[in-house]
Amino acid sequence: MVARSWEHLFNPDGKYVRMKNRIRQEIRQRIAGLDQMVRYARGLAACKHLTCQEEFLKADVVMIFLSMPDEVDTTPVALAAWQMDKTVLAPAISWQHRRLTPMEITSLETGIKTIHHAIPEPTENRPVTIEMIDLIIVPALAYDRTGHRLGRGHGFYDRFLAHDECHARTCGLILREQLVDSLPVQPHDISVDMVVTDEDVLRFNR
Repeated sequence: MVARSWEHLFNPDGKYVRMKNRIRQEIRQRIAGLDQMVRYARGLAACKHLTCQEEFLKADVVMIFLSMPDEVDTTPVALAAWQMDKTVLAPAISWQHRRLTPMEITSLETGIKTIHHAIPEPTENRPVTIEMIDLIIVPALAYDRTGHRLGRGHGFYDRFLAHDECHARTCGLILREQLVDSLPVQPHDISVDMVVTDEDVLRFNR
């Protein structure tokens, strides 16, 4: 079984950074150990699972993440959304202000740049207010079986999802190697409503 608990790493001194970095390293090793074509095929399966879910089908405005090499490629999600006449958003990143701004995108081939930390983001200035979003696909290096996520340590999505006007459903999209039994959690960590992998669809009562 791939899933694993890191509860034994918890300590009362709150040394979460070291704990999370250890988990990040292990998850990255798991992903790197997968054959590239296998990883692509299973990522495609995860996307197909997502686009069949009620949360996706009912959403008019969907915010995806523009994938990095070690993430599930969200291209099929965007294409399916456009085919269903949905509005597709992606986050523009302000590193200075440590925040995300949802921008409408109409292509994955133009109007996209990769500058900071190899993270693609939209270049065209078409912001959409956060309260308009129905479904947010939230990236992570790992999720656990209660919906807690392990990001890359910048905190952008925790701040974004904590916004008072954010009423969207939230969904993690990962491979099964990125699903673990439990993760160390801090008070500011924001969990998601559901997690979709190439094998499972998990929903959580909030």
